[in-house]
Amino acid sequence: MLKKFALLAVSTFAFTVNAYAADSLLDRINNKGTITVGTEGTYAPFTYHDASGKLTGYDVEVTRAVAEKLGVKVEFKETQWDAMLAGLKAGRFDLVANQVALTTPERQATFDKSEPYNWSGVMMVVRQDNNDIKDITDIKGRKAAQTLSSNYGELAVKMQAEIVPIDGMAQGLKLIEQKRADLTLNDNLALLDYLKKNPKSGLKIVWESPSEEKVGAGFVANKGNQEALAKISEAVIELRNDGTLKKIGEQFFGKDISVK
Repeated sequence: MLKKFALLAVSTFAFTVNAYAADSLLDRINNKGTITVGTEGTYAPFTYHDASGKLTGYDVEVTRAVAEKLGVKVEFKETQWDAMLAGLKAGRFDLVANQVALTTPERQATFDKSEPYNWSGVMMVVRQDNNDIKDITDIKGRKAAQTLSSNYGELAVKMQAEIVPIDGMAQGLKLIEQKRADLTLNDNLALLDYLKKNPKSGLKIVWESPSEEKVGAGFVANKGNQEALAKISEAVIELRNDGTLKKIGEQFFGKDISVK
């Protein structure tokens, strides 16, 4: 009987803590308080420190814009990626803003996500003087610089390209510039970042995955925060409609990434 009582007490306490945690974010938003947001701070151009040491990046500036729209203050807690969702689950912060898409069933069972503030998908780049490759179907028999274990490499294999193995995206882009490969497939946001920082690379975008195949990243919270996330989603939509997200996207990527 004592053991049963102890288990019941623990369960009741856990329920109370979870209920409080779920309510507290909504209360802080409604009362114009401070929300805490977990982010890496080492993942440019999404979340990083600029030359002056200030925390910035696409996700960071979107978070600040949402906080301003909601009338709340935001406190960032920098955390390594591997520990970020565990920290959210443990209640170390209210939200995570770090390009999280919640694509796995495990994550979907534990966390909820707001309206996406950006979308990402597959993009293909070639040399600017290459006029033969214009679509994903054109890569059959072409040399594709890809990491073998990535989904981008798998797509290139599926489309019957000749794979030129690489260790990472930067190496693949160099091989294209050196005419040792014809193309590479990678994440559109990573490629947009590279092209913005290297305007004289001699590369161009020729294809992107269709909008229905793109994945959205948004603010992530523990289950039980649906009302708070609804308010956050409303702010994201307003910022998209008034052009704020477009402006932030152009600042970091040279393009609006808030729409599919």
